[in-house]
Parts: sequence; structure tokens; C-alpha cells
Amino acid sequence: MMRKAPMEEEVLGKAYDPRLMTRLAAYLRPYRREVTGALALLMVHSGLQAAGPLITKYAVDHYLLPGSRATGTAAAGLAWLSAAYFAVIVAALLAEYGQTLLMQRTGQRAMFDLRRDLFAHLQRLDLPYFDRNPVGRLVTRVTSDVDTLNEMYSSGVVAMIGDVAMLSLVLATMFLLSPELSLVLLAAIPFLLATGIVFQRAVRKSYREIRVALARLNAYLRESLNGIAVVQLFRHEAAAQARFDESNRAHRDAYRDSVHAYGWFYPVADFWGMCAIAALLAWGGYRVEAGGLSVGSLVAFLQYGLRFFRPISDLSEKYNLLQSAMAAAERIFKLMDEQPRITGPAQPRPAPREVPAIEFEGVWFAYQHEDWVLRDVSFRVDPGQTVALVGHTGAGKTTVTSLLLRFYDVQRGRILVDGQDIREYDPRELRRMFGVVLQDPFLFTGTVAENIALRGEYPEAEIRSAAEEVNLDKPLDGAVGERGQGLSTGQKQLIGFARALVRRPHCLILDEATSSVDTEAEARIQAALARIVTGRSSLVIAHRLSTIQRADRILVFHKGQLREAGTHQELLAARGIYHKLYQLQYASQELLIPPGAADAQRGRRSAEPSPAATL
Repeated sequence: MMRKAPMEEEVLGKAYDPRLMTRLAAYLRPYRREVTGALALLMVHSGLQAAGPLITKYAVDHYLLPGSRATGTAAAGLAWLSAAYFAVIVAALLAEYGQTLLMQRTGQRAMFDLRRDLFAHLQRLDLPYFDRNPVGRLVTRVTSDVDTLNEMYSSGVVAMIGDVAMLSLVLATMFLLSPELSLVLLAAIPFLLATGIVFQRAVRKSYREIRVALARLNAYLRESLNGIAVVQLFRHEAAAQARFDESNRAHRDAYRDSVHAYGWFYPVADFWGMCAIAALLAWGGYRVEAGGLSVGSLVAFLQYGLRFFRPISDLSEKYNLLQSAMAAAERIFKLMDEQPRITGPAQPRPAPREVPAIEFEGVWFAYQHEDWVLRDVSFRVDPGQTVALVGHTGAGKTTVTSLLLRFYDVQRGRILVDGQDIREYDPRELRRMFGVVLQDPFLFTGTVAENIALRGEYPEAEIRSAAEEVNLDKPLDGAVGERGQGLSTGQKQLIGFARALVRRPHCLILDEATSSVDTEAEARIQAALARIVTGRSSLVIAHRLSTIQRADRILVFHKGQLREAGTHQELLAARGIYHKLYQLQYASQELLIPPGAADAQRGRRSAEPSPAATL
């Protein structure tokens, strides 16, 4: 039995990967001054933390023990030592504040740069990559994974450096004071390490379960909200709630295990630390009685003990943070290493300035392996010609336009624009020649003008001219909500036409551009089409055959093959596939007409000429 490959969310990386850390460090390099300053402040803070117990030792040995100093001198000395101790505390606070501020700001700037590079890289990838990878996973890379890295930058690595520096200074100072008592404290280290290892394993398992549960929860939440209309229409609320509760419960249970692990780890770690302190107190008291240790040194050791064990406990937690950060970094850089398969040549040809001819020569294409969607397709679109593509769903019509725009590359044959293979053009320049209007234009949140221009540098007069040319009755400063909320289907479609027109393309591609609008909206769109196709080549994918009767040429696709070509009248006369499609569509339209009205409808249709706006 084959083992199922783990989800990316399940995989945890190494605690330290030099290759990944080198790539991450590149994002900190522009801010090396800030990082250096933060590390310097970190060292200052660690040194100040180690200085406090020494002040306490001096105060006890020189001023607090009976007979050590005169009363007046003791009072003055203690006052100075108290002031010094207070100054150390304030200085340590300021150093910690400065270090935290610098690292947080630096981490945010570095993550800003990383997110920017990620988004820019995503925009360079071709459509096949997005076909293979769910959008939710890519969003996670840009958001959650980057946040994990920011936490490592601002808290994980710096905190670990601080803990190591603190431990080093404390340990060195303790050995200078008394190697014997230092070994007493170090005797608790094996027990702390064993506790940390058990904790790491428990949290590692819990963390993996949390990521998987969160991924499933987010996926179902996204799916439910996108299909909320269907849920309400079919009264699916109770079942949807039950399924959501199941995913939510799994997420809660995963966190419960994590909380349980943290709940026992710190008390157990503190227990071993307190045991070491108790042993230190017993042995240190004995050494004081024997005259081998001063009281001040014992008091200082007790303070150092409290400072010594907490960083060791924290290092176990930081280890898990580093582990998750390395996993996030691995996923991010795996995405960054993805290279677009659709690329231009080193020296691309300049785009033609005039309306070009388009030609398919023996084109074969399959999305997967040799499951051919197009089979040996050849046709030509002369400059200024309107060519319609018709056929059953899945016949390959939309694939033709996707290949022409070079969202995918053909496996066999070639596509020519102005007599040149489209692979000899830069893909961006190639697509600049085409204006595309889809069946359901995607609209962004903003204004009508912003959706027409798509942030492009177009003068307001050109945007307004394009809107007027397509009969758009929506003000340019009118608000557009998410997914075009607040606009009718016809208005969305007209914005799509204006968006294509403002770029003054050589060729228009209309993919079922009127199939989802009502009769009134279609009439307005057809009237606009009559104007905007003039002087341009046009490829029209149509479901309603009535809209393409005036096309210069109609191409009929069937199971990936070009089976028929000709004008509307020629294809009807041939009584082939097109004739059957036309008859089926005509019959289906008549079924929607009330009994007794079909004859009248037929009579009106035969008496009236085809609309001038019809292609």
C-alpha cells in the first residue's frame, strides 16, 4: 500500500537549517545597523542582569553583617548601593525596551520585504501553477508563514541569543565566586534537559495537529461562505453547522493537548530549579558555617540560581518556535524557487503595430499527459476579421483562447501572430495586443474607474470614453463592492468591455460574453460590440448562436477537433454539427414559449431582419 504524502501543513522542519537561515539573513542585511544595535543592547541587558547579585553580595558582606562597618558608614554605603541597584534596574529596562523596539521594527520591515517579493513572484507564475495549488495554501504562505518567521526574528532568535548570553555570564560569574556551588546548581541540568525533550515531543505532535486542524477549518469556512446562497436556499444550515462544529472541535482538542503540555512543563521545570536552589541553600549554609563561603556569596548564588533556570526552560520553548519557523521558511522558499514555465526568449520580437493575422497550425494540447483537449487544430483569422467559435461544452473553445494568450504552451504545432510563433514574443507584450472579456468578469473592490483602468496609467478622458463607447450607465466614481457587489450582471459585463477597450487592443477575445445577461442587457452589449469590433480582429466564443450569425467565419469544434468552418448560412446548408446545434437551441427556446405563442413568435422572427448589432 502506498503511503499518502503528508500535507505541507503537517511537515515540521529542523530546528536549524543553515541554508534557510542564510536566505532569511539576506532580508535582514539591509537593516544590519538596527540588528547590530539590538544585539549590542541585548548584551548590555544580559550584563546588567548579571551585575545585580554582585551588588547584593557586596552589600551583605560589607554593610549588613554585624560588625562589618560602623552604623553611619553602613547607612551611607547601603544608600549608594541601593541607588546603584536601582540604576542597574532602570538601565536594564531601557536596554530591553530599545532592543525589543529595534528587533520588532526590523522584523516587520524584513517581513514587509519578504511579503512584497512573495506577491511579486506569485504574479510572475503561470496559470498551470495555480491549477496545481489551492489558493488557500498560497494565501497561507504570504500571511501565516510570514508571521511565523516574524515571530522568530523578533522573539525566537533574539530571545535565544539573550538566554545564551545570560546563561554564559551567570555561569562564568558563579564559577568565579564558587566552583563548588556552581556544580551543585548544574546537577539539575540533566533533569531539566530530560523534561525539555519530553516537552518538545509533546508540543511537536500537538503543533502538527493544530496546523492540520486549522487548515481544514479554514478550508471549510471558506467553502461555506462562498456557497452561503446555496446553504440558505437548500436549508443546509444545520448540516453545515454540524460539520463546522466537528472541524472546530478538532482544532480545540489539538490546542487542548498543547495547553496541557505547557501546563505541566513550566511547573516541572520550576520544580527541578527549586530542588537545585534547596540543595544550594543546604550546602551553601554548611560552607558558610565552616567559614569557606561568605554570606553575601550565598545570597548572590541564590539570586543567580533564579536567573539561571528560567532561560533554560525558555530555550525548550524557543526550540519549537525555531522548528516551526524553519518549516515555514522551507515552504516559503519552495514557492520562491518555483519558476514560471511560460517565459519569453532572451531577445523577444517587438509586438506588431498593426492588427495582426492569427494562425493555428496543427495544434495539439493536453492539460495532463496525453489527454488531448485539442487535436490537430488549424485555422486562420485575417486582420479585422470576426471569427466565432462554437461547440458543446468541453469541445476546446476556451482552450483555444488560453493558448493564444499563452497561458499554456502547445505540445505540438504552433500558433502564429503576424507570421511569428507566439513563443518568440514576450508574454506580457503578447497579451497587451489582446482585449479579453470573460463570461463573468472579475471585479475588484474600488470604483468603476479603477476597475476599468486596473490601476493602469490611463487619463480620465480615455476611461470615460471607453465607458461611453460601451454604453455603461454607472458613474465612474461609483463604488464596486467585493466580487462586483452592487452591480447588475449587465453592468459587470459592460465594465469588462470597457476594461478591454481602454487598452486599445489589436484583437478582441469574447468568451461567452453575453451568455449570462438578460435580453435587455444583451441588446445594449450587442450595440456596443458593433462599434468596438470595427477595425479589430475578434475571436468570439458563443453559446447563443443568434449572436454570431453575422460573423465573418464560424468554427465548429467537437471533441477537441475543428469539424466545420464557414458562414452561418453555409453551415446551416451543410446540415452538419452546426445545423444540429442550431436546431437544438431553436427547439429549446420554443419550449420556453407558452403554447399557442410559438407560431406567432416564428412569424415575427421570419419577418424581422437580424439585429444590426449582432456579430
